Amino acid sequence: MNQTALEILEYLTIIDMLAEFTVSEMGRNLVRALKPETDAVIIRNWLMETSQSRALLDKGASVPLSNLNGIGKVIEKLGKVTALQPEDLAIIRNVLVGAGRIISYMKSRTELAPHVASYAASMFTLEDLASEIDRCIRDGRVDDRASPELARIRKRIALVEARIASKLESILRSPAWQDKLQDQVVSIRGGSYVIPVKREHKRSIEGTVVDTSSSGSTVFIEPEAIRILKNELNLLRIEEEKEVFRLLSWLTGMAEGYRREIMINVQTMAYYDFLFAKAKLSNTMKAVCPEINEDRRIVIIKGRHPLIGDHAVPLDFQIGEDYQALIITGPNTGGKTVVLKTVGLFCLMAQSGLHVPADAGTSLPVFRDILADIGDGQSITQSLSTFSAHIRNIISIIRCAGPDTLVIIDELGTGTDPAEGMGLAIAVMEELKRKDSIILATTHYSEIKDFAGRTPGFENGCMLFDPDTLMPLYTLNIGIPGESNAFLISLRLGMDPEIISRAHEITYKEKKVYQVPVRQPEQGVDRDSGREAFCPALVNADMIEYGEKSARKAEQRREGRKKAEKQRIESPFKVGDCVFVSSMNRTGIVCEPENARGEVGVLIMKKRFLISRKRLRPFIDGKDLYPDDYDMSIVLDSKENRKKRRIMSKRHMEGMTIRISEDTFPE
Repeated sequence: MNQTALEILEYLTIIDMLAEFTVSEMGRNLVRALKPETDAVIIRNWLMETSQSRALLDKGASVPLSNLNGIGKVIEKLGKVTALQPEDLAIIRNVLVGAGRIISYMKSRTELAPHVASYAASMFTLEDLASEIDRCIRDGRVDDRASPELARIRKRIALVEARIASKLESILRSPAWQDKLQDQVVSIRGGSYVIPVKREHKRSIEGTVVDTSSSGSTVFIEPEAIRILKNELNLLRIEEEKEVFRLLSWLTGMAEGYRREIMINVQTMAYYDFLFAKAKLSNTMKAVCPEINEDRRIVIIKGRHPLIGDHAVPLDFQIGEDYQALIITGPNTGGKTVVLKTVGLFCLMAQSGLHVPADAGTSLPVFRDILADIGDGQSITQSLSTFSAHIRNIISIIRCAGPDTLVIIDELGTGTDPAEGMGLAIAVMEELKRKDSIILATTHYSEIKDFAGRTPGFENGCMLFDPDTLMPLYTLNIGIPGESNAFLISLRLGMDPEIISRAHEITYKEKKVYQVPVRQPEQGVDRDSGREAFCPALVNADMIEYGEKSARKAEQRREGRKKAEKQRIESPFKVGDCVFVSSMNRTGIVCEPENARGEVGVLIMKKRFLISRKRLRPFIDGKDLYPDDYDMSIVLDSKENRKKRRIMSKRHMEGMTIRISEDTFPE
């Protein structure tokens, strides 16, 4: 199956749902690798396995599935390492125990699920390997009882450690050592038993300095009196390590001899995880095993889209017997696309060995490929319009179509000039019919409905619509064409009746008055107009709320600009006026007009300040200080900036800039 159809028909979402029912990573890998099959024999076998697994689940007994954690890496080590670690051997032992449980479970249920139970017959209990691992490995380490030699060595180690501890205790209790010790405690540093000694006494004690404290005031010394015992302990540790390695190597060799049997157990347990995930999905969806036919018939009884579940209106559908092409018409939001996706997804699920959420009697064929074009496919990055994207898909569909393909096209011929789109749609369907494909398409073109009504092999269908409540019924009726009901749906969604009346007049060249339908008990009243709203729940409340907020903000900005402009006009302070600043007890020259916050720019002691108008009093009017034609830049700008302005007024100077800041003063 082509990847486009798997994505469009949401098959990958079903795979994700199936993976959630697995208990092992290997089982999930089998789910992720699942793809629709095209061999009817294999498909029937897969469906039989799913049915038998579902029968076992329905019996109520819990299936003893194992999570198989870590076994993959352990199997990779077999034949590559001399000795497995104790935790690796523990994983093998857990797998063997899980295999034994599965074998016992399936053995008692052979009559209920003979095919599924037969897989357990190929598994191995390997009791000798399991018992040896169980005897030798305990709590993540090689147990003392694994061999008499290991028991003897560890007993000797315990005795030497006890003698060392006794010797160290006697040193700590000795009066001769009391003044030399920093603390009466024995610790282990670098694998050596040490006592803390004051730095000044380190030369008076026989032993080896192993470590020093961070402050340097304490040295950790291994006393000479325990050196012989320590050497003996080290030799015993080496003997212990050799014996442990010998035992692990022996167990590893034993496991390597059963590598094939272990692999069969693991693969079988992962496949059981995969099978029972299918059964759990079937149970969750209340699904049935569809019949697989070879005469290209699609018959769906009370089908429910898997992603809609119990909220889906059951679909009764059939094609392939009296006609091979079905053209579905009807209103937008009426469920046409859901019908297309349900039919296509059911075929994909059945060909993957999955049950479908429908009633008994559902029968599906085997398609070599399912070719689908659903959605606008518009792409900015690839410069594709809606129409271009559709045509690209349809060209590919025509090239791949054949007698064993299902073609699903949504809104055929849309996205371009209606007349040309209609003609192109009919030509495409004729070509697909010539290639003997099963065709399922939706449209709003009345000409296409007429074409389907008069062409052998084609049939019309429609999504039912209640003209009284203006609500879609989401029910497919095969045999009669439907209407788009665009005006009635727009009315139901809350569009102004006057706009719809005008649209009717433009379309049909006649006048018709549309009115808001009578409010139902669960519907509300429009708060702004006081009119009864037909279906306020279908209005895009977020968009309306955002629009209202934006309008309020824009109005506030306009009012703010008007207010600021008015303040600038009414401000008593003009550039050039001399003002008295009460907060600084100084006079200054106004260099910037009053802004929206009521602040005036004032030049004081060659520095610019923004000062609230409330702190300013008129001192000398500007016209009394300077002549009418006086250049105020002499007062308010620096000599350097004035020079630059003169130069730039005459010609362009590359790289020359004028900077205005509070540090720019007149000279």
